Amino acid sequence: MTNPEFSDDIDGEQYPTGDLDTDAIEASVRSMLSAFGEDPNREGLQNTPKRVARMYPELLSGYRTDVEKLVNGAIFNVTYDDMVIVRDIEYFSLCEHHMLPFMGRAHVAYIPNKQVIGLSKIPRIVDMYSRRLQVQERMTRQIADFLHDLLKPQGVAVVVEGLHLCAMMRGVKKHDARMTTSSMLGSFRKSINTRQEFLDHLNRGAEPLRI
Repeated sequence: MTNPEFSDDIDGEQYPTGDLDTDAIEASVRSMLSAFGEDPNREGLQNTPKRVARMYPELLSGYRTDVEKLVNGAIFNVTYDDMVIVRDIEYFSLCEHHMLPFMGRAHVAYIPNKQVIGLSKIPRIVDMYSRRLQVQERMTRQIADFLHDLLKPQGVAVVVEGLHLCAMMRGVKKHDARMTTSSMLGSFRKSINTRQEFLDHLNRGAEPLRI
């Protein structure tokens, strides 16, 4: 099987395929439809396996992100040592336990140590880790560790809020339950004042975050 970088969907759109085995995904979806008691050949479902197979390379593109291309040299030497915050970064991910979506906002801060990264790169870093089979706790720490290793800053702070369909659609069925996770490294972990300054910024114009 060949997987070109992009492939036309049956709906006329293009989706990245990467190196996922889309043939195997398509066959698996067909088997699942039969297991559900459905007829994969009925009109509404005939192209569903193909659509799903073309969807997953996009939803799971974070596994194949080229870090060098992501950063693209956008690290700059500056004489700035105050807090840098990028907040309200929208993300979508798939829970690895039930493969149902969870989504929300990520807030990322760091205190530079002679280097800063281009603004657009932080949302891309969030995307790299969210577009995988994930748990929110691990994703939060991965984002923080990546920035910490890349920039060697004085500190990194990441807070992630998430709504999980596995808790909204099934199980406890709590539609408004929101999960908040955090990872504090360096000066954000050591200094209560630094950590509180970050949280105060997030709380302005938003519901208070409690960690």
